[in-house]
Amino acid sequence: MKSKIPQVSFLKFLKHASNILKNPLPFHHNNFEEHGDTFRLIIGPGKSVVFSRDAYLAEYVLQKNQKNYTKSPIQTKDLVKYVGRGLLTSEGEHWKKQRKLIQPAFHKKQLTLLLDSIHKAIITELNKIETDTEIDIFPVFNDLAFQTVVKSLFSSAVGDKDIARLQYITEAAQKMLVKELRQPFLSLWFKYGGEIKKHTDLTDEARVILKKLVDQRKESGIRENDLLDMLLDARYEDGNEMDEEQLIDEILILFTAGHETTSNALTFAAELLARDPESQQKIFAEVVKAKQETDSLMAFIQACSYTKKVIEETMRLYPPAYFIDRVNLEADSFEGMEIPKGSNLLFSFYEIHKHKAHWKDPEKFDPERFSNSDPYLHTPFYAPFGAGPRKCIGNNFAMFEMILAVAELIEKYKIAPKTTPIEILPLITLKPKNAILRFQKR
Repeated sequence: MKSKIPQVSFLKFLKHASNILKNPLPFHHNNFEEHGDTFRLIIGPGKSVVFSRDAYLAEYVLQKNQKNYTKSPIQTKDLVKYVGRGLLTSEGEHWKKQRKLIQPAFHKKQLTLLLDSIHKAIITELNKIETDTEIDIFPVFNDLAFQTVVKSLFSSAVGDKDIARLQYITEAAQKMLVKELRQPFLSLWFKYGGEIKKHTDLTDEARVILKKLVDQRKESGIRENDLLDMLLDARYEDGNEMDEEQLIDEILILFTAGHETTSNALTFAAELLARDPESQQKIFAEVVKAKQETDSLMAFIQACSYTKKVIEETMRLYPPAYFIDRVNLEADSFEGMEIPKGSNLLFSFYEIHKHKAHWKDPEKFDPERFSNSDPYLHTPFYAPFGAGPRKCIGNNFAMFEMILAVAELIEKYKIAPKTTPIEILPLITLKPKNAILRFQKR
């Protein structure tokens, strides 16, 4: 039997427009509670978005029938003008070709070569934390995550001035994209008022800096065994290497995708640990023991199993990629529900990760729920890095980095207890807001 998707009217959308602009999640949550796990929101004449927290529908779209679904124009067009056509923004044969080429650079064996530079970048940034005073921890983790990507890509060959400029440009482009998405009624102003041009000019400046760094590496003849060397070594099936424009596209994607999601997750982890001194103590004991038993960074990461659970539970409660979007190429149906061709589908992993049907005490921070099993066995109920062929290529890189960062943070500092609710800012990624914490040296 065919069934239609429940609808939420344009009038209701307009009525809540100002709240949606600030934080759309409560509005969506109320609609899920009222209409079930999937509903259609009318956002204008002939325009609608299908929101879903149905984990099985997400699995069907992202994995089982993924060939019928493509990323939305937000990623394949809007984001492209700022970061080019790299893995995140490409589709079809071009994406397949790039994924196959780049995947080996992110194998665990290759990542082992990067751990030393990742670790050094983390220690340098954590040493900057001011103690015995209230600080916003997000900028610290933001710098840490950016420095980690830079050092993994370019080793020590890039100067502080270039790093600061690349970080500014990457973040400015993201803020501009959020403006475009949240204020579509200003699109002509952004276009003809010069706002978009100003930011695409910044992106061109970033490309010039990156080209200089790539050329310097090629001319030096020195091998660093970093991500840049791996990308320069990579060959397509016909034996050709990536052309320079494509290489720079991929590097821009690594900056964009590789630093913001990580800094968000680390900030939320620190916020949760501030509200759970017992978990801090468990991490501290685990880290001290692991450091006594091994000098190998990979062995250390593997020994920090409780720290890993803390990060997994953090990303369940606060998934950085809290929505995943798709558009179907042909009409489809799922368990009797019709999905007309060209439907805009938005899957809320923020809701899936807290669905009462799949999680016990879903709002509770409980790292031990990830004990005795690989968390990915929870799939399709747990997908912090996405799912299917488009699952984040850097998931292992991010996990290693976050385990090292949280382990070193808690070995160095105690986070003073905090009881107020954690504040969020849902933009392109789920960002923390007012992450004001107090650190004490151990």
